[in-house]
Amino acid sequence: MRAFLSGLRDAAMDAGAGGGGAFWPGPLRAPLLLAQSAALLALRWHVAAVFFRSGLTKLQDWETTLLLFENEYLVPVLSPTLAAWMGTAGELLLPVLLVLGLGTRVAALGLSVVNVVAVLSLAEIAPLALADHYLWGALLLVPLLWGAGLFSLDAGLARWRQGRKG
Repeated sequence: MRAFLSGLRDAAMDAGAGGGGAFWPGPLRAPLLLAQSAALLALRWHVAAVFFRSGLTKLQDWETTLLLFENEYLVPVLSPTLAAWMGTAGELLLPVLLVLGLGTRVAALGLSVVNVVAVLSLAEIAPLALADHYLWGALLLVPLLWGAGLFSLDAGLARWRQGRKG
């Protein structure tokens, strides 16, 4: 356990040296980067859960999902069946990648597209539902712009690649 925590501290210090937290005073850099990474993980988990539950709901009653895409969700350009498949796949696969922190920016961008298409495809949307979509969009900007943090497969792969270089 001590080696694991030491490795996280070292990774946090390395990330800080790379500019991620270089503006923080030296003794605070590692704890703040660890806290930032924990907050990023919590944010990724929260947003992913919203989209994943929506995808599960669509799978539970596929007939109703298809009817909704034919009559309610007016997705431009795509056929209702293709839109239903793509939307459901996006809501089930992209959140898993987001939580794992694997291809984090791509997953956040993909969920942002799903979010925007959901808003644009509805003829009418309740103000509170629209506010939720705005919130999810804002939350997805965080990993899109800053990445997943230390607690992610992206960071682990970066550390592994760095170790192989020398």
